[in-house]
Amino acid sequence: MGRAGTDTDRWRDRLWWIFAAVGVVATGLYLAGVAVLVDFALIGAGAVAACFASPAMHDIRPARAWHTLGVAGAFMLTGAILRPLVVTPYGTALPAEAFTVPGYVLMIAALADFAYGRRAIDRHSVIDGLIVCVGATTAFSLLFAVPAMSIPGRPPIVSVLAALYPTFDAILVLLVVMLAFSTAARQPAFRLLLGMMVLIFIGDLAYAVIGNDGVFYRSPVLDIPFLLAFTVGGASALHPTARELVRAVPLPVQPWSLARLGVIIPAVAAPFLLMVTITETAVERAIVGCGGAVIVLLLILRAVSAVQANAEAQARFEYQATHDELTGLPNRRRLTQIVTDLLADPGGRDPVWVFYLDLDGFKFVNDSWGHPAGDDLIREIGQRLRAMLPPEATIARVGGDEFVVVRRGTAVEALDQAQRIVDCVEPPTRIGPAEVVITGSMGIVAATRADDTADSLFRDADTAMYRTKADGRGTWTVFDASMRQAVQERLEIEGALRNALAGDELHVHYQPIVDLESGQPRGAEALIRWEHPEKGVIGPNVFIPVAEESRLITGIGEYVLRAAVRQLAGWREDGTVTDDFWMSINVSPRQLTEPGFTAMVGEALRAHGVPARCVALEITESVMVEGGDISEGALRDLRALGVSISVDDFGTGFSSLGYLRRHPVTSVKIDRSFVSGLGASTSDEEIVRAVVAMSTALGLTVVAEGVETTAQRDVLGRLGVRLCQGWLWGRAVEARAFADKWGSREQAAV
Repeated sequence: MGRAGTDTDRWRDRLWWIFAAVGVVATGLYLAGVAVLVDFALIGAGAVAACFASPAMHDIRPARAWHTLGVAGAFMLTGAILRPLVVTPYGTALPAEAFTVPGYVLMIAALADFAYGRRAIDRHSVIDGLIVCVGATTAFSLLFAVPAMSIPGRPPIVSVLAALYPTFDAILVLLVVMLAFSTAARQPAFRLLLGMMVLIFIGDLAYAVIGNDGVFYRSPVLDIPFLLAFTVGGASALHPTARELVRAVPLPVQPWSLARLGVIIPAVAAPFLLMVTITETAVERAIVGCGGAVIVLLLILRAVSAVQANAEAQARFEYQATHDELTGLPNRRRLTQIVTDLLADPGGRDPVWVFYLDLDGFKFVNDSWGHPAGDDLIREIGQRLRAMLPPEATIARVGGDEFVVVRRGTAVEALDQAQRIVDCVEPPTRIGPAEVVITGSMGIVAATRADDTADSLFRDADTAMYRTKADGRGTWTVFDASMRQAVQERLEIEGALRNALAGDELHVHYQPIVDLESGQPRGAEALIRWEHPEKGVIGPNVFIPVAEESRLITGIGEYVLRAAVRQLAGWREDGTVTDDFWMSINVSPRQLTEPGFTAMVGEALRAHGVPARCVALEITESVMVEGGDISEGALRDLRALGVSISVDDFGTGFSSLGYLRRHPVTSVKIDRSFVSGLGASTSDEEIVRAVVAMSTALGLTVVAEGVETTAQRDVLGRLGVRLCQGWLWGRAVEARAFADKWGSREQAAV
């Protein structure tokens, strides 16, 4: 079936040149006088059929222009066949003209439709086309129309028809020039269509020459251009690029290029050359004078249009360079200039305030409903902010989901403004069939120092915004100097952490995961520790967030994983642990987005001969909620590799039963915040009971972390939790200390 479809497509793509070859052969037979009318009718009918078949063959929408051209071809074919059969004593075939004239009108309509579809009807191409059209009209009128109408003894209808075809040709010249000048994408179908119009023009020119002698038909040879026009037109309709003729592909600018001037200059010169050679009568002089005057007027209009177009293009470029394309709001570049001007204004009594807003959960919207939905949400928030803010405030979009508002005001006005900005984000936003509710976290700063700049204010407001996110989101925080100090400390930690990763300051400690029934460790969690040479031990709660933000977490995570797998291999080899002992290793969400992460895990397992079933990778709930397709794919690949997937700190985030079912999770770890209340808080006990019931129903293993007392241990055992870890069994220790205390040989001896 696939091969048959391919063969059909191949023949369909070749059909245009097969038709062109048949047309050339038919033209040769026509010249030889073999079945003259049959040749003409065959090619003409084929061209008409091609115009009607083309939209279906090439999936062309809209199909109107091609259908109109097909009707025009049918009328003109009928007229061409009738012309030699019904010539009147006055030299014209009036019945034939009854078909030919409507055919020209329909062809003009079809070309106009093509020009409209290709966005060719713009002021530059129209003016340039009119210049050529006026020049051609002036020349046709003097050379053909006036002489034909001056032949004595003919009925008025014959004289009108004699003048009508040069007029049609002038209009066709206008449309052809507009089509040719309006695009740089001239595919084969486009060139063939222009070739058809040139052949029709040549044919009309030949008839116009004999028309000066009072003759409307002389020989079948005069119809050769029209026969070739049908051939070329049919080939254009059948060519695969015919679909492009109705698509908008305009040039970004309309310059007077050499090719364009090569057409325009002769048209401009025509009236003035004719003024020298043909100005015998008042009518001829009037035609030349009017044509020359109109061309001069059009040239002036074209020059004015070019100046306006350049000004518009410059304004458009400046606007695009300073405004966000999605919302139309100022971008960071424009906002920087606005804030700089406000800071430089000595007349401002109130300070300049900067409000830095970030949308919470925006990535979840993109991942769940797609980026178009995210774009709709951004536009909606931008419109809300613009409608809510006072006229003196400036709002800008400076990032994917980040907005900045700038205004002067008192502290009271600024704080009131801050709350209204946060409140305007919270109303539900309809995204397709669903309503989305998000919040906004915002940082605020006032320009109170003489050395404040736009960049420093943006930086400080951004710092305050991140403090808001760290404190709970959905509200706002005013920047103070201590935050600047915190940023400086963060930078220092980042620099020291880079050195630690390159040196020998990071170590992996291990904490047992104990089976409550046997009291024996079933596994261990590998935990990173940092011992700074000057500051001493720096806790993970201090440096892990810095590592996440600075992307150092990928290097740290790889270091921990390789060290933990290597240590597990050593313990398995010397008998410290049993064959079913596993190592639990924390994985950052950022690591899951690294292209080579799964391959790195597999390589580490193979290098040390550790079975994949003996490694459990711990992820946070945020990976399931906000991870996206890349993270989900990485989790599936890891499960296919054979490693286990555990959800750390379960219950503190936003995950649900649906997330657990969708992701390849094998176990959950109950967060210490629920364990700490066991024995004293019935609500914590009910939460743990629910987690155990849900996990059991899904076939998941449950581990409780943060167990510190025997009371907590006993409640967990009663609730059905078998695996626990915490200070009740000791803190995380180095590998040697872990082996000394928890090694299988030592436990057997005990």
